[in-house]
Amino acid sequence: MRPILLKGHERPLTFIKYNEDGDLLFSCAKDHNPNIWYADNGERLGTYVGHNGAVWCCDVSRDSSLLITGSGDSTSKLWNVRTGQQLFSFDFKCPARSVEFSIGDRLAVITTDPFMGVPSAIHVKRIAKDPADQTGESLLTLQGHQGKINRAVWGPLNKTIISVGEDAVIRVWDSETGKLLIENEEETGHKDEIKSLVKSKDGSHFLTGSRDKSGKLWDTRTLTLLKTYVTQPPINAVAMSPLLDHVVLGGGQDANKVTTTDHRAGHFESKFFDKIHEKEIGTVKGHFSPINALAFNPDGNSFSTGGEDGYVRINHFDSDYFKIKV
Repeated sequence: MRPILLKGHERPLTFIKYNEDGDLLFSCAKDHNPNIWYADNGERLGTYVGHNGAVWCCDVSRDSSLLITGSGDSTSKLWNVRTGQQLFSFDFKCPARSVEFSIGDRLAVITTDPFMGVPSAIHVKRIAKDPADQTGESLLTLQGHQGKINRAVWGPLNKTIISVGEDAVIRVWDSETGKLLIENEEETGHKDEIKSLVKSKDGSHFLTGSRDKSGKLWDTRTLTLLKTYVTQPPINAVAMSPLLDHVVLGGGQDANKVTTTDHRAGHFESKFFDKIHEKEIGTVKGHFSPINALAFNPDGNSFSTGGEDGYVRINHFDSDYFKIKV
């Protein structure tokens, strides 16, 4: 498996996202400018210029026409994917951490960090069909997390919002009333900050990754713990294959400790696990600092990683990968 190295960022990567068709890859980093690449050969198509802080997250609409980004400059911006034009900016009093379009792309969920006495919150915004009609008002604002909310995503049929963050609790909210519906049980939950959350293709289950060195698979409706995957390093990013029963965990020791230890002790690799049997089936090395972002191509034939080292690596799988037996 020969990786394609994408060098378009000057600072650590924070998030990567494929579009629905899998032909485009979007990357966010701490250098203010999200990039767009061709996913098959790694050619850079363009840059979205307008943020004044680290860009923490992005999402792209189903038809690949709209991009939404969340940034440390306390804004979340809508962009025209093709032209790179900024269409609208949602302004907050706190850094915007996580963004996601709903099914149908008519709503977006945005999380903001705690800042200067203002608690962290989840905001639901309506996305107008015509950008000229777009407004900044929130349909709903949810509070209840202690500390940062690292990820908030839509549940099945946009009826719920699932959120995770620094307080290591998974919460499911009613997306119309804002009522807290369910929290995970403490004994089965993560013991440290949850850094990442990714849904399965059909939305029936989701995977979380935490600083407690584990990934956990949950039932979306009941928050029943289904599987646990244990690794050595703290986890920053997780991904689930849309094709095979594989999950990938990526992370590594804290960047501030990297200089004092051997790079092999840092565990800066993507670890593949069998989703059902919870067994590790392989690792993909390459980064020389922690992995901050992971994503599978929707066709399941390749996956990408983004590291603290500023590189995005696109890995196209060899035929051997599809023959792995547990």
